[in-house]
Amino acid sequence: MSRDPDALPNEPRDAPVDGESAPPGYRSLVVVVLSPLAFALVFACWTLFAVLGVELCRDLALGSVGFAVLLAMPMLAGALASLPMALLARRLGGRRVMLGCLLLTCPFLWWVSQAHHYLEFLMAGLGLGLGAGALAAGLVYVAELGPPRHAGLALGLYGAGMLGAGLSYLLLPLVSQAYGWRMAPLLYLLPVLLVAALLWLFADDADAPALPEATEDEDDEAPPVWVSPRTRVVHFACLLADWQLWRLAVTYSFFFGAFVALALWLPGHLAARYGLSLQAAALWALPFTLAVGVGQVVGGALADWRDFRSLRWWVSAFVLVCLFLLSYPPFSMRIEGVHGELTLHYAAPLWGFMGLLVAMGVAMGMGQGSLMRLIHRDHGGDMALVGGLALTLGGLFAALLPPVFVLGGEWLGVRTAGFMFLYAALVACMLVMLADHARGQRHAP
Repeated sequence: MSRDPDALPNEPRDAPVDGESAPPGYRSLVVVVLSPLAFALVFACWTLFAVLGVELCRDLALGSVGFAVLLAMPMLAGALASLPMALLARRLGGRRVMLGCLLLTCPFLWWVSQAHHYLEFLMAGLGLGLGAGALAAGLVYVAELGPPRHAGLALGLYGAGMLGAGLSYLLLPLVSQAYGWRMAPLLYLLPVLLVAALLWLFADDADAPALPEATEDEDDEAPPVWVSPRTRVVHFACLLADWQLWRLAVTYSFFFGAFVALALWLPGHLAARYGLSLQAAALWALPFTLAVGVGQVVGGALADWRDFRSLRWWVSAFVLVCLFLLSYPPFSMRIEGVHGELTLHYAAPLWGFMGLLVAMGVAMGMGQGSLMRLIHRDHGGDMALVGGLALTLGGLFAALLPPVFVLGGEWLGVRTAGFMFLYAALVACMLVMLADHARGQRHAP
C-alpha cells in the first residue's frame, strides 16, 4: 500500500496560508470545471488529423500506413511526457504544469495550419502530443484538490474531457468546408488561450505543507541533507519495481489506449466500410465518444459509493463480448442442404454496429472511471507516479494501435482486424488480472 500523506503528522495538505487560501468549495468547483475543459481541448487537438484525414491524404499523397503513423505521433509524444509531467506537477503544482503544456500546444497548432511536408506534420503531431502533460498534471491536480468524499465523481468528470474528440467531430468538418482545412487547427487557438487564462486567474495550487516551528535548541547551522542523482534514480527504480503500482495501471491502460485509438480510427473505418463521407462518418462516431464520457462519470460515482473491485471483471467481460461481435467482417456461407443449397450472408448494418459500439463505450468508460478511483484510493500518496504510469502505458498502447490496425487489415484482408487485435489484447490483460488475483490469494493471511 502506498504511503498516504494525509496520515503523516505535522504535514496538513490544505493548511491555509495567512488566511488567503481559497475556500474548499470554491477550489473544488474550479478544479472540477476548468480541468476537464483543459482535458477536452487537448483531446480535440489530438483528433485534428483523424477528422482532416481526406484532405491530408490528398495533399500529401499519403498511403494508409503513412497516415496511421501520423495519427500515432501525438499519442507517442504524450506517452513519453505523461509520467515526467505528472511528477513535475506533484513538485511544482498541477496548475503551473497544465498552463505550461496548454501554451506549449499553441505554436504547434499554428504549425499544422502552415505545414506542407509530411515531416513537418509528424513534428507538429509530436508537439501536440506534449499537451498530454496537461492531462497528467490535471489528474494530479484533481486528485489533490477535488472533493475528497466524491473523488471518484471528480475524476470521472475529469476523464469525461475525452468528449473533446466529439468537439472535433462536430466543428472541424464545418470549418473545413467553409474556410478550408488549414483554418481548422487555428480554431482551437482561442479556446486554448482562454482556458489557460481562466486557470491563471481563478485556479490555485495545493498549499505547501506547513513546516514545524523552529526551536531555540535547534541547530541553525545544520547542513541540508544532499541526495545524489544516482540515489534518486535507484529509489525511483525501486518504486517502479513494486508490482502494486502496476496492477491497476495495466488494466486502465487498455481502456484508455483502446478508446484513444478507436476515437482516431473510427471515422476512417466507418467511411470505408459503409461508404460515408468522412464528415458524416465523424458524426456517426460521435455517440461512441459521448458513451465513454458518460460511462466515466457513472463509473467514478459508483466507485465512490462502493468499493467495486469486481467491476473491472464484469466490465472487461462485457467489452470482450462486444469486441468478439465487432470483429466479424461481412461474410457469406454456402451450405449443402437436404433440399438444395442454402446461402447465408452476414453484414452488420450501421445501426447495429453503432449500437454495439455505444454499449461497449459505456462499459469502457465505467472501467476507466472506477479504476482511476481505485488507483486514487489505493495509491493516494503516489497518485502522480501511478496515475502518470497509467497514462504512459495507455498512451504507448494507443500509439501502437493505428499502425497495427492498418497492417493487420492489409495482412488479413479484412477491415475488422483492429477489433480482433483489441480482443486479443483484452484477453492478455484479463490473464494479467487473473495472475494478480492468484498472487493476492497466495499472499493473503
